[in-house]
Amino acid sequence: MKLEEKISNWLDEYITGNNLKSFVIGVSGGIDSAVTSTLCAMTGKPTIVLNMPIHQSELQLNRANNHLKWLKLKYPNIRVLEFDLTQLFETFKLLFTEEDNLALANTRSRLRMVTLYQVATMNKGIVVGTGNKVEDFGIGFYTKYGDGGVDISPIADLMKSEVRELAKNMGINSEIIEAAPTDGLWGDNRTDEDQIGATYDELEWAMGYEEGFTLTKRQQEVLDIYNKFNKQSKHKMVPIPIFKK
Repeated sequence: MKLEEKISNWLDEYITGNNLKSFVIGVSGGIDSAVTSTLCAMTGKPTIVLNMPIHQSELQLNRANNHLKWLKLKYPNIRVLEFDLTQLFETFKLLFTEEDNLALANTRSRLRMVTLYQVATMNKGIVVGTGNKVEDFGIGFYTKYGDGGVDISPIADLMKSEVRELAKNMGINSEIIEAAPTDGLWGDNRTDEDQIGATYDELEWAMGYEEGFTLTKRQQEVLDIYNKFNKQSKHKMVPIPIFKK
């Protein structure tokens, strides 16, 4: 059985076993959300896909819309909703006298999470995560209670390279497969590599690194980058601290 079939069957069994009715996923024009939404659609269960732009670049919007058109043509169980959250975001910003760019970037992600759960509750559904293994368990490259706020994570055990391979096998649009990964939270075209300082292939190597090997200068740089992100994001990847009486 192909990997995409195994994951889709797993999703189907989960939603059926928990007496739920639908999957709810946000799409961004990136490969992770494209693969995840397709895996959910493959189950045949109602799959609600949300496009939630907030000052999104035209390039990202076009990729997302092209994927949504492809999904609707291929799977009759797809329902597409669009919520332009730009005005909501701008109204939220007015509550504060000072601006913090990182906080506002995370706010974009959290507004989308709230929207996903609104739709999920109204449709007896679950919010499906789109994070891969490098992001979720390596460097914690996601927003806590934003895109990290989900009910189920079908690709969180897949490296980015495995997600790319899966996308090719599933016939995902080549423009999405070839696009430079970006979180789309900054209102510009900065990529994940711009923010992190390393490619996903390099980060995958760092995740599997074992001490005792002689490193090149670049490998040491990548390892330092990985360790820095892993350490500062640890609070996202471990249970919330609880005082024990």
